Amino acid sequence: MERGERGHVLAVPYPSQGHITPIHQFCKRLVSKGMKTSLALTNFIHSSIKSDPSPFVPLETISDGYDSGGFMAAENIHDYLHRLRSVGTETLAQLIRKHQSSDNPITCLVYDPFLPWAFEVGREFGLTVAPFFTQSCAVNYVYYLAHQGKLRLPIDGLSFLEQQDIPSFISVPGSYPAYFEMVLHQFSNFHKADFVLFNVFQKLEVEETELMSKVCPVMTVGPTVPSMYLDRRIETDNNYDLMLFDMKDSEFCTEWLNEKPQGSVVYVAFGSMADLSRAQMEELAWSLSNFSFLWVVRGSEEAKLPSGFLQTVDRDKSLVVKWSPQLEVLSNRAIGCFVTHCGWNSTMEALSLGVPLVAMPQWTDQPTNAKYIEDVWKVGVRVKEDEESGIVRREEIEFCIRQVMEGEKSREVKENAKKWRDLAMEAVGEGGTSDVNIQTLVSMVKSLKQKPSLQAS
Repeated sequence: MERGERGHVLAVPYPSQGHITPIHQFCKRLVSKGMKTSLALTNFIHSSIKSDPSPFVPLETISDGYDSGGFMAAENIHDYLHRLRSVGTETLAQLIRKHQSSDNPITCLVYDPFLPWAFEVGREFGLTVAPFFTQSCAVNYVYYLAHQGKLRLPIDGLSFLEQQDIPSFISVPGSYPAYFEMVLHQFSNFHKADFVLFNVFQKLEVEETELMSKVCPVMTVGPTVPSMYLDRRIETDNNYDLMLFDMKDSEFCTEWLNEKPQGSVVYVAFGSMADLSRAQMEELAWSLSNFSFLWVVRGSEEAKLPSGFLQTVDRDKSLVVKWSPQLEVLSNRAIGCFVTHCGWNSTMEALSLGVPLVAMPQWTDQPTNAKYIEDVWKVGVRVKEDEESGIVRREEIEFCIRQVMEGEKSREVKENAKKWRDLAMEAVGEGGTSDVNIQTLVSMVKSLKQKPSLQAS
């Protein structure tokens, strides 16, 4: 075998849990098809892992310039992103250079487009490059139009999206300017990439993938959910096994759910970054008191709970935890619905496992995902905020939960949830659209020899 003929993929995610997880799962799929694959994490993220990483995807490290504290050590997001680019560029180049003298040098770079500078590094070394988008095609098409200065409502092809459905960085002008700049810069050089990967499956976003295909070579490769929950073709792939949070409540959650009747429990979780106000936490808490529930409240959010609320929770009926094994929870027969912030990973997990949703979006891409949940995929309902306060009242939350679990819409929502689960399984199963796209990528990378390097020394 000629050196470099087999191929070696290096994947570089943005350093946060929600971006690491899908790219890591994609790496597992590549490995299952015989592709040598490594995952590069920042030094701080690598030192923060609380679980045993999969032995099949070797971990490498680069630096974001804040090795002892990561993002929290920076003064602000702008400073963090600036240093991540400057130090990340240098250390990623060092990592690629280190592998050049090996028997199987890196030939393909898969990178999170939140890190467009990674593209430039890959090209300098003559690598095949492919951005991996961790949000939906719909959201990315909106961002692309904004980047081009062509975003106007109604959007041609997506005319059902209204102002409140657009990602918050756009619908609320001036909010989080550094993040807004980051999502727009995803498109600064992506059109030069060899492949453009999306964590969706084709039948989930038919029109949206067609729109994106007009501006880049789209390859749908999702959902990036562990194989044992879908096609079961990768026997060892039964969890995310690269977690940055304490998982001490894992076994207890599952044991507790196993004792509950089918479809009886409301699962509530708002991801790793959502920041609900104290008033919203109070409304949510008292709305849930009318149900059997499992609520994930991060340690940093506990102080916002109503005084005395935890003391009123009957552990035989309901449970409040700091962390849950979300896939195990969503796949448990006891779960009747999922009250969610509509982050893309949580949305894809629920769709893949056939769980009805109550959509309570907070920011970024979540309003768009909520629109699709209610009006396009029809797998749930979206809560309505009080117009004066901007808070979702307890009566509204309770009403939406009852609609999904026992109301008139319940039957339709549950049937649609099952339909999308079946289509997700079809996509990643043998011969499915995502499976074929991943195999195509593997075959092409294996057949390509390393391109002439602009910086080989």
